[in-house]
Amino acid sequence: MDYYAVQVKTGKEPELLKKIRKLNEENHEIQAYFPRRVLYIKKKGIRQKVDAPVFPGYIFLEIDDLSLPLCWQLRKTPNFYHFLPNNQNPLPLVDNDLSLLHHFLSFGEVTAPSKVYFDANSRICVIDGALKGLEGKIIKVDRRKQRAKVLLDMYTDSFPIDLAFDVIEPAAVGSYKLEGRDDCSN
Repeated sequence: MDYYAVQVKTGKEPELLKKIRKLNEENHEIQAYFPRRVLYIKKKGIRQKVDAPVFPGYIFLEIDDLSLPLCWQLRKTPNFYHFLPNNQNPLPLVDNDLSLLHHFLSFGEVTAPSKVYFDANSRICVIDGALKGLEGKIIKVDRRKQRAKVLLDMYTDSFPIDLAFDVIEPAAVGSYKLEGRDDCSN
């Protein structure tokens, strides 16, 4: 099974997912994925949890064989822009792109906030969640908003996204398994 990235109209991803799932009922072996994450948003002084896309404007298709008729059927779907890198030569995700997608899909349809704590040097230490394994890509941490800005690479583009985190007390860290994390020990 190959994974393909598809650019779609931003905000219309759920509609396109429904249409692709309808295509799947017509004997096409297609699985569509739209990874989302939980963010904390403060509106009028009230903190709320909101689902936001990990890759806005993109969905990912898992297809056995991207045949020409299936390709045309997908391209005719409203709000579909193009396969990546282009419609003439759609290429499946490979290497780092594929492992990044698998990383987010491993947390389910919606990625919950990561569990973190800050060490004595005010460095963020990730215990659990989507930020685990992406520590080297963190470019900014906002403790007040409980967000970490992470620089992700997909195909030839780099783009920042915010991922939420929950701060836990260093005393509670012992209840989590710290695998090979000498840099964040107390």
